[in-house]
Amino acid sequence: MIVNDPPAPADHRRLGRELDIFDSHPLIGAGLPFWQPSGAAARFEIESYLRELERRAGYQFVYSPVLGKRALYERSGHLAHFADDMFPPMRMSADDELVLRPTMCPHHALIFGSRPRSYRDLPVRIAEIGGQYRAERSGVLGGLGRVRAMSLNDAHNFCALSQVRDEIAAVLALIREAHQAIGIASAGFRLSLRGDGDKYAGAPDMWRRAEAMLREALDDAAVDYVEEAGEAAFYGPKIDVQVADPIERESSISTIQLDFHQPAQFALSYVDASGDRPMPVMIHRSLVGSMERLFAYLIEAYRGAFPVWYAPVQLVVVPVSDDEAAAAAGVAVSAAEVGLRAELEVQGSVGARVRDAALRKVPYVAVIGAREAADGLVALRLRDGRQLEPMPSAAAVALIAGVAASRSQNLLPD
Repeated sequence: MIVNDPPAPADHRRLGRELDIFDSHPLIGAGLPFWQPSGAAARFEIESYLRELERRAGYQFVYSPVLGKRALYERSGHLAHFADDMFPPMRMSADDELVLRPTMCPHHALIFGSRPRSYRDLPVRIAEIGGQYRAERSGVLGGLGRVRAMSLNDAHNFCALSQVRDEIAAVLALIREAHQAIGIASAGFRLSLRGDGDKYAGAPDMWRRAEAMLREALDDAAVDYVEEAGEAAFYGPKIDVQVADPIERESSISTIQLDFHQPAQFALSYVDASGDRPMPVMIHRSLVGSMERLFAYLIEAYRGAFPVWYAPVQLVVVPVSDDEAAAAAGVAVSAAEVGLRAELEVQGSVGARVRDAALRKVPYVAVIGAREAADGLVALRLRDGRQLEPMPSAAAVALIAGVAASRSQNLLPD
């Protein structure tokens, strides 16, 4: 009896380089990967989806600097509680020190505070996919999973205390929607609580209230979760959505954090119905975490064979001979015109070009021989080995565009 061993666990560092998704260079530095065109195409597609999902949910988008004055992080508490994970301040002059931001929350707090706010404006949801930087030690860096520069899908929701419950429920629903579309399999939920010691900011009463609110939100959502003391952020407790890699190691990919500390530090307020100026609650949330950690997970989960909608190249068009090159070029142009990422491959044998597309995990190959060119047809070969009967080229392009638009996990319409 022949026993087939299970495939070895996928390593995103190897696959990412083989598939031209990302790379690194010693002159740029450890923990500072760069994205190749294939990886950038997939990342752009997911970022575009997230922005549209958030726009429909009432988020307003901003851009903020990746630097801030030292005083900003003294005010937020990061220098007192998070300095070991930050790059050292850059001294520009005796009274001017700049810091690479480890997180976007102080910037977003200042954006909220830059305009008068009324209770009628709340919740104010400020979103950004922006850069942040962590001074990770060289020994823990690896691929996209642990980096020094990351792009975070981040947002901060400022709301009244009475709105917290509904706001967290809405964020949990958005996380579920994003995970389903992208193809993220959640491994569970963790309620990360304050631990012992003095690394946490704020009064115990504030922490008890915030922890109770998050516990209530998880209970409302009827999800199983574990509680972990000592895993909270320094300014507040959080819900972490966990994923597991191929060898069952868990990591956090999405988060919801409840913060009473930074609104107080930045003296944030809004005018309520009675004319008073209460402090808003600040909810930190990320639907999918950083693009780097997200793609480390996705590369391994899909072994590089991404769903059609964010596959770097969705269609490769292969003419059998030079006689069909013009017809093949027309199919590639038609695909590009409807928004597909298509390539025309004319070099090498037909078999070699088809195999190369398979190695690159391209979902579809359209082969065009003399008969297909004469009749305006293409023969589609799917990434999973299936071959479809020749069909009109317009129908083939429409099929692929339809699968991509549906964000299906399948190669054929559901």
